Amino acid sequence: MTYESVRIAVAIPAYQAATTIPAVLRGIPPFVDRIFVVDDASRDGTSEAVRAVSDPRIRLLVHETNRGVGGAMKTMYAAALEENIDVVVKMDADGQMDPRYLADLIAPALSGEAGYIKGNRLWSWTSAKGMPRERLFGNLFLSLATKAASGYWNIFDPTNGFTAIRADILRRLDFEVIEDRYYFETNMLVELHLRRIAVQDVLMDARYQGEASSLSVVRASLEFAFRLLGSLLRRIALEYFILDMRPATILGVLGAAGVGFGTSFGLYHWRLGEAVGTSSLPGTVMVAAIPVIVGTQLLVQALALDIAESRTFPRLRALAGKPGGRGD
Repeated sequence: MTYESVRIAVAIPAYQAATTIPAVLRGIPPFVDRIFVVDDASRDGTSEAVRAVSDPRIRLLVHETNRGVGGAMKTMYAAALEENIDVVVKMDADGQMDPRYLADLIAPALSGEAGYIKGNRLWSWTSAKGMPRERLFGNLFLSLATKAASGYWNIFDPTNGFTAIRADILRRLDFEVIEDRYYFETNMLVELHLRRIAVQDVLMDARYQGEASSLSVVRASLEFAFRLLGSLLRRIALEYFILDMRPATILGVLGAAGVGFGTSFGLYHWRLGEAVGTSSLPGTVMVAAIPVIVGTQLLVQALALDIAESRTFPRLRALAGKPGGRGD
C-alpha cells in the first residue's frame, strides 16, 4: 500500500526501551514515509538500539532531560511539521501496538471524517479481556470521566496512545497549554473539542505480551481526578459562556439554579424544623421539591445536548492522497 501525494509519519516516544524498540521499528510498514523517535533521556542504550536498525526513514531525536510522553510528542510533532508531514501516527516503544492497524488509523484522516483518530480496545468483551484486569477497570473509570471532561462522549479507552492526527489540526493547537506527561492524551482531547475537531475511534484488540507498562491506570485514575474536574470546568466555561452561548447554556443555568434553590430551601427548613421540633408543612416540601425535580430535568436535557454535539462536528477536507499501488 502507498499513499499518493500524502506523507505519513510514525512518532515513537521512547524511554528505557532498548530491548523492545528494535522490533517495533522493524515492524513499521513500507507506506510510512518517516519514523521519528525521541529518546527521552534513557539510560539503557535506547539511542544505540535505534541507530542499530538500518532504516533511512528513521530520524532520532534525543532529550537531555526527561520530559515525559507529552514532551516527546511535542518534539516529534514540531519535527513532522518542519518536514511537511500530512498525518502523524503515535506508537509506543513497548511493542503493545499492532502496526496492522496503521492503515485503519490513517483512513479517517485522509477522508476528512476525523482530524484525530485513536484506538479503542474496549469495544467488546472478547477484546477487552486481553487487557490486565487492573488496567481494564482503571480504563473504564478514565473513559467515563474523560467523556465528560473532554466532551467527546462518542469515544472510549482514553489511555490508548495509538493515535493519528492531521498536520492541519496540529497547527491549530496551542501546545503551551497541553501537559507534557501522562495527562497529555486527555489534555489533547479537551483542546481538540474546544476547536470542534471530529475525533473517531478505531476498534482494535488489546495486545499484551508480558510487557510492564510504566503507567498504572489505577494510580493515574486518582492522579487525574482533579485534572479531569479542572478540564471539565474549563470546557464548560469556554464553550458555554465565554466563546459561545448555546441552548444548553440556558438549560444548564436554569437547571443548576433550580436544584441549588430547592436543595438550599429544603435543607434550611428541615434544620429549622429540627431546631423547633416541628415538621415542615406540605407546601414547604413542595416549594423545595419542585425546583429540584424541574432543575434536574433541565440539567439532563443540557447533558443530552452536550452528548449530541460532538457527533455533528463538521467534516474536514479530504487529503489529496489515496491508497494505491504497492502492497504492504
